[in-house]
Amino acid sequence: MAAKILYCPICRKEVALDSAEVPFCSERCRTIDLGKWASGEYRIASPIMDPDLLEEVEQAQMDAERLGRDKSSYKN
Repeated sequence: MAAKILYCPICRKEVALDSAEVPFCSERCRTIDLGKWASGEYRIASPIMDPDLLEEVEQAQMDAERLGRDKSSYKN
C-alpha cells in the first residue's frame, strides 16, 4: 500500500505526515489559516433554530412541491 500524500490546505505543498506542523507545511500557513477563521472568512454553517423562520422554510418547500405536482398534471 502506497504512503498517503498530504497537502497543505493553504499553499498546497506536500507535507510529511511526521511533521510537527501537520496538516500545514509551516507556521506561516498555520497562521494564515487561523487568520481566516478569526476574520470570519471561514464559518461553520448551523441549522436554522428560529421556529418562525423554520416554519417559513417548510412552507416554501411544501409550496414548491405542490407547484411541481400541479405542473406535472398538465402534461397528461
